[in-house]
Amino acid sequence: MFHGDNGCRLVSMKTQIHSQHSAPPHDGSYDNEALSCSTIDITAPNSGEPHGGLRGSNEFILSDSGKKVTGDDQTGQLNMWLQRKARSAFSEKMIKKRLPILRWLPQYNSTDAIGDLVAGITVGLTVIPQALAYAGIAGLPAAYGLYGSFLGCIVYIVFGSCKDVPMGPTAIASLLTFQTAGGNVGKAILLCFLSGVVELLMGLLGLGFLVDFVSGPVSSGFTSAVSLIIVTSQVKDVLGISAKGTTFIEIWRNIFNDIHNVQVWDTFLGLTCIAVLLIMRIISGLKVGPADDELKSKNHRIINKLMWLIGTSRNAILVVVCGAIGYSFQASAVAPFKLIGDIPPGLPSLKAPPFSLTANETMSGTEESFMEMVSSLGSGLIVVPLIALMENIAICKAFSNGKPVDATQELIAIGLANIANSFVQGFPGTGSLSRSAVNNASGVRTPLGNIYTMALVVLSLLFFTPYFSYIPKASLAAVIIAAVVFMVEVKVVKPMWRTKKSDLIPGLGTFIACLALPLEMGILFGVGLNVVFILYHAARPKISVERLTSPGGAEYLIITPDRCLIFPSVDYVRNLVTKQSIRQSLPVVIDCSHVYGADFTAATVIDSITQDFARRDQPLFFYNLKPSVCAIFEGLSPADFVVYYREEHLDDLLKQRAYKPKEVISA
Repeated sequence: MFHGDNGCRLVSMKTQIHSQHSAPPHDGSYDNEALSCSTIDITAPNSGEPHGGLRGSNEFILSDSGKKVTGDDQTGQLNMWLQRKARSAFSEKMIKKRLPILRWLPQYNSTDAIGDLVAGITVGLTVIPQALAYAGIAGLPAAYGLYGSFLGCIVYIVFGSCKDVPMGPTAIASLLTFQTAGGNVGKAILLCFLSGVVELLMGLLGLGFLVDFVSGPVSSGFTSAVSLIIVTSQVKDVLGISAKGTTFIEIWRNIFNDIHNVQVWDTFLGLTCIAVLLIMRIISGLKVGPADDELKSKNHRIINKLMWLIGTSRNAILVVVCGAIGYSFQASAVAPFKLIGDIPPGLPSLKAPPFSLTANETMSGTEESFMEMVSSLGSGLIVVPLIALMENIAICKAFSNGKPVDATQELIAIGLANIANSFVQGFPGTGSLSRSAVNNASGVRTPLGNIYTMALVVLSLLFFTPYFSYIPKASLAAVIIAAVVFMVEVKVVKPMWRTKKSDLIPGLGTFIACLALPLEMGILFGVGLNVVFILYHAARPKISVERLTSPGGAEYLIITPDRCLIFPSVDYVRNLVTKQSIRQSLPVVIDCSHVYGADFTAATVIDSITQDFARRDQPLFFYNLKPSVCAIFEGLSPADFVVYYREEHLDDLLKQRAYKPKEVISA
């Protein structure tokens, strides 16, 4: 065997075992550690030096200016690091990465403009009724939904990296806003600002990977539970009753307590609107003419496009019709429906979000300082940004066509958009999956489609807000129910059952927890449950045990773990190795081909195992151990720690250990 600086000992047919580390040369050079554990013989001819004399120096590194920076010069190294970061931050590639508009705007053409115009107007017809409805979910006046639907669109055009994302209120963000701010306008606006700040900081710090800790089953369970909670929260408006609450169980309990006050006309209108919306949704997917698009006539294409447009604009059409009905009853002073009420005309004033509340602005009747407001928002300051990122990344992945998604850039974009929205009294928002699907189907070409959506929202605020006050609450509730009921992800249960049944546990656990508890606690429970499964998986690696015969005829036991050796699993591995080795009384080989990492705990256990085998005078060898893992194990200088990399070397090792198989004495 030969010996490298990392202490890894390897079998060689040409050399003898030695265990002494060679002293480092006085010139400060060192043997290349990557070659120390290699079985490739690259010794140069007529050279006695290891690795053919290949050496590296730890004396100094050469800076870009040509100056030598020694290992002890910490200031020089820091300056070099800062210079590299500065050059990277202001390079053309990084600037275009952080300002995506610079990538697509120079190539913008008339075809892009037409596609963005059609898509932007179509999405605008969808976002206006949804914004009015989502404000109700957030427990805020309807106008605040529109306030959060236009300025963020402009910001996303500049910083957004996905053409299909229409920035604005969403059902999930609205529900989280209600559970966090409790329907207080000032707190909802401050939540929008602080959520944007948190998202921006997460983007600048590159923390987009945090969303990876929310697995698919947990995300499905969370989304499904939120959908049911939103549907439940709108049942009261369909029935025309009052039923407050933040959790699924609490809302239904209050609904049953007030069920005797059901309004017949509101119920009739709400159920009728739901049925109409579902029928129009089906119409949008219908096609006339031959199945092959090339065989369709011009009339077929026109009819199909009209049916799709009518189905896609179903929310706007329904709200306009119901608003006209409400206006006709209001004019006759006999309004059987509950209306959303007056909406202030015009654009909101541009001002900073409230950093304190007066006594008239709080439910308790006492003033609240900034710190008290932040304290009352609690964990929502973290949960709202993370869920917003989850929604946005889901959209980007759905329409990326296999291209990589830059989670960091999306965090920066939605963070800046929410900060901007807070200055026009908006509440937290992000990309909407339903509007993104409409955007994509409408043929959007770039994020500039958001400008036409913004224009429609601004026009509605300037000219149509007096008419919005006649819209019945039941019709807006129907819009929400018909949209979010399809967010319940029942379809994932069957494939999840077929692939890995245990994944249903965190998914179902998250679903139940989110229904019974506040949403932030529910998703934390789901993530925690998922982490428990991951840790259990790490703590119980699959280990195969085989009894084999070496080329020289010696029997031995080979034990193969299938993953890294880290602290949760090492005791389990040790017990199994000890049990099998005592039972078989054969030389033991631990095949480390799949062990790509280890930690200090694993090193201590390996040290203990080697001592146990030495006391029993039972050979123990490690096969195909990675150099990095070998260095970790050698850090404790374990006794009789032998690693080899070629199967034919096993017989030589057994001879060196003077191992003789025990004879079986028969009676």
